[in-house]
Amino acid sequence: MNARVREDPVVSFGGDEAALDWLISRRRSIRAFLPVTVDTGTIEDVLRIAARAPSGNNIQPWRVHVVAGAKLESLVSAVCAAFDEGGDSHVPEYAYYPDEFFEPYLGRRRRSGWGLYARLGIEKSDRERMRVQTRRNFRFFDAPVGLIFTIDRRLGQGSWIDYGMFLQNVMLAAEARGLSTCAQAAWTPYHRVISDVLGFDEHEQLVCGMALGYGDPDAPENALVTERAPLSEFVVMHGEAAVAEH
Repeated sequence: MNARVREDPVVSFGGDEAALDWLISRRRSIRAFLPVTVDTGTIEDVLRIAARAPSGNNIQPWRVHVVAGAKLESLVSAVCAAFDEGGDSHVPEYAYYPDEFFEPYLGRRRRSGWGLYARLGIEKSDRERMRVQTRRNFRFFDAPVGLIFTIDRRLGQGSWIDYGMFLQNVMLAAEARGLSTCAQAAWTPYHRVISDVLGFDEHEQLVCGMALGYGDPDAPENALVTERAPLSEFVVMHGEAAVAEH
């Protein structure tokens, strides 16, 4: 098998904040993966260090289902079948997005979506190709590993904030090991199907899915780098910051 894994080296931290900055800047949503397996030890290393994320009272509200091999194919087949059936019977348990977008969020969402479609040569009027691309979510974009994240539904909103920090840690820890990820809210409408395949307990609520593997460096969609708003759009300074002396 001659699949080409990306060639940039894994950064050695050595106490240099530039290394962490590099990882954060490097991380992006990867939507095409190579058929290269990820060993169990590496997955465990990623999740072990990610679990150092802070959480209120150190309750650590995360639970992770690592899905690969035959079980991954079972999950993919079941959710793809549910997606193909269509209809309104599959709905999320929580609202990830607002009922109606508004500015500046609407504009950011559109630029991101159309940026991806442009990379793939999908026209705005081509609803069928958009549907096909959406369906790729439910194959984890052909990644060899799928991560399904759940939370105990009895926990409060603060635990969801903690969960976001854990998810970021997972993605950065993967990036540090030469792996790529794509966090996916798209799985949330199919929580009942996923629960049936993976055997959730009665209190488990689906948070999101995540593709994990080695990104395909030649896939056009993986060249997409989304913009970030300037500080002037989201930072409000109160008072004067001290000037560092050198």
